Amino acid sequence: MASQPVRPADVEARCARIDILAVDVDGVMTDGRIIVDDLGVESKNFHVRDGLGFALWHKAGKTSAILSGRSAPVVERRAAELRIGRVVQGIADKGEALRALLAESGATADRVCYIGDDLIDLPAMRAVGLACCPADAVEEARAAAHVTTVATGGSGVIREVVERILKAQGLWHDACGPYLAPAT
Repeated sequence: MASQPVRPADVEARCARIDILAVDVDGVMTDGRIIVDDLGVESKNFHVRDGLGFALWHKAGKTSAILSGRSAPVVERRAAELRIGRVVQGIADKGEALRALLAESGATADRVCYIGDDLIDLPAMRAVGLACCPADAVEEARAAAHVTTVATGGSGVIREVVERILKAQGLWHDACGPYLAPAT
């Protein structure tokens, strides 16, 4: 059975409730490629606009989390740089990880936006108030999403979602503050 399309007004109403941003890493914060050098050191490419997206999100008083099926030290490092509050890696059941995050934070699922791109993300996407995915997500993730971004994985997905939510909440201009001020 195909899912019903979400009307723009419904998406705006969903955005208005969001306080927690929970994201996948590979395929969302990155383009999904995993680079391993000859010494076995893993690296990932992160988009700078997503970094500012997280900074604006936190400036607006919101919280964030990473829920990743893989484990990589570079994810911990990037999360620390971006001041992401909760990082859970190496998990097979993202629905369970999301429930644990909710229990820990005391939030309800309708206050969470989850961004995922693949089958492992579906339990979390189906459980939240706002499910988002990048343009190049698998078909099943696009079908489960309330919002599919214009950006592909690793190309500013987080920033696009943050901007949409903060604009819906009337917080965008305050979060952007000095960046939007006219030159003097």
